[in-house]
Amino acid sequence: MAPILIAKGVTKRFGGLVAVNSLDFTIEEGSIASVIGPNGAGKTTFFNCITGFYTPEEGQIIFNGHEIQGFRPDKVTRMGIARTYQNIRLFANMTALENIMVGRHPLMHHNWWDAILHTPRYRKEEKEALAEAQRLLNFVGMSGLGDQMARNLPYGAQRRLEIARALASKPKLLLLDEPTAGMNPNETAEMIRFIRHLRDELGLSILLIEHDMKVVMTISEKIAVMDFGKKIAEGKPEEIQRNPRVIEAYLGRGAASGLGGSEAAATV
Repeated sequence: MAPILIAKGVTKRFGGLVAVNSLDFTIEEGSIASVIGPNGAGKTTFFNCITGFYTPEEGQIIFNGHEIQGFRPDKVTRMGIARTYQNIRLFANMTALENIMVGRHPLMHHNWWDAILHTPRYRKEEKEALAEAQRLLNFVGMSGLGDQMARNLPYGAQRRLEIARALASKPKLLLLDEPTAGMNPNETAEMIRFIRHLRDELGLSILLIEHDMKVVMTISEKIAVMDFGKKIAEGKPEEIQRNPRVIEAYLGRGAASGLGGSEAAATV
């Protein structure tokens, strides 16, 4: 598979703190990959560099053959990268359909003058956005909930709605920041199936940050492990589970050495 995103030597500093340190990582088109690591390892900062919220001081981020480091978030979105957040960031006082329609706006071409005058271009794009929002609502399994206020939806439905909003911009690469956080085991299992469905049905490439190791090891085809801003390991799930540096990062040197190989691997 050809790479859809290549990070080369990406470094992001905040004063004297190096949050991401010379990170190299490649995501193949049509794959599901994960970035894991202890809290504060630099995972979300790496996401923010990809999506334009931060500009790395060093390195390259190449998406579909184009360097994108330093691009504004709206331009990154239009190029085909969308994301969700660790803490759900829906518009609580808007309906489910309205939230999804917001995700469509980077692809719209009408301006404020069109909106004031309700020009044919404005009416056409709003009609298309509404139809697409309804389609995506059905796709994520929320048919009939379009008029519900986002704040009134169950937690699992809010997670799906946030993904639907990200899908509205028609991404090629979808970044999911802890998509199963706060979910019970049944909801987590359903989310695993749903993420696979996104890849298989829509042909998306997907990159996750996730702390639930069962989710990571079940769904990922490749995993990068970060600790203190640096990538300390990369490989397939079975390789990561048995990597001594990964076990040490999660358990500490003393705790890791006190476990057998199979016991240590089971904790990662």
